[in-house]
Amino acid sequence: MNLNPDKEKLIELAHYRMPFGKFKGRYLVDLPEPYLVWFNQKGFPDGKLGMLLKSMHEIKVNGLEPLIRRVQKDFPPKKY
Repeated sequence: MNLNPDKEKLIELAHYRMPFGKFKGRYLVDLPEPYLVWFNQKGFPDGKLGMLLKSMHEIKVNGLEPLIRRVQKDFPPKKY
């Protein structure tokens, strides 16, 4: 069983920033939980952003934010 793709997705999620709106530029983990709950009720955007927001909603609801903070610390963003 190869866990590398999941590891890469988790690292991407930890470093992904909100691309628009009031919270533009914030890491998804720094978005207020009520904002993610609103998306959960109204519908997440299509595509990659929607998938990442939905994942972050589940992480926050289940109290797993420290996991994302640890990933941010242990795996710095890639320089392109």
